[in-house]
Amino acid sequence: MTDHLGLWCTFDGHVRQELRADGRYVEARGTREAAYTGRYEIHGDRIEYWDDSGFTADGTFVRGVLHHGGMVMHRR
Repeated sequence: MTDHLGLWCTFDGHVRQELRADGRYVEARGTREAAYTGRYEIHGDRIEYWDDSGFTADGTFVRGVLHHGGMVMHRR
């Protein structure tokens, strides 16, 4: 799991998602620094999100790239 910790960003930097060691994430969108917050779990190459507002999401790590919600994010 530690391979996946840190900041993940879309190519244009509009979406930035920090995966923290405590199992929490913070996602910024544009100028909204904490647009989404919640917890996550990683199982193999799959990530599952539980947002504090109640929705869920998922994603997949493929060769060092995070595919989530139709976005492609690279580790920064």
